Amino acid sequence: MSRIVVLVGSVRRGGNTELLAKAFADGAGRNHEVELVSVADYRIHPCCGCNHCYTSDGNRCAQKDDMTVIYEKLRQADTVVIASPVYFYGISAQLKALVDRLHTPMRNEFRIKRLGLILVGAATLPDLFDPILLQYRMILRFFGLEDIGTVLVSGARDKGDVLRGDGPERAFELGRSLR
Repeated sequence: MSRIVVLVGSVRRGGNTELLAKAFADGAGRNHEVELVSVADYRIHPCCGCNHCYTSDGNRCAQKDDMTVIYEKLRQADTVVIASPVYFYGISAQLKALVDRLHTPMRNEFRIKRLGLILVGAATLPDLFDPILLQYRMILRFFGLEDIGTVLVSGARDKGDVLRGDGPERAFELGRSLR
């Protein structure tokens, strides 16, 4: 049994991103310990690029916010899943702030081996997810992580729109497929 942390980047409670993240967690929860982390519940400042974390004891960040809690969750995770709405061809600002704060040597203490991605966009453009997928592939390669897969759902703007398609089933199956 491994530990999976799902970072949910939407601020909209009960929205499409959260529905897919929960479906994934339901599937993965059969064989793994899964924690859904709603990034909106944490006060996380953007990285200010001061590099204090490179010289401080324990690689601690100079900022005093809730990122310390997130670092602890990531230290315990074997697998991380990023779940985000798509805003202007990128992940949510709240989630981006968290990702940028991983620019720290502290990440070398993490035991994360696998990464997954769940994205929900309102638009139906054929290349809607391409910028995020490029960044995702670069992160996989840079950190040598195993890609567990992606669930990409377009055309889902209003709450519950993802329920009209097979997105929840695909998210559940992705979670259930993890060994």
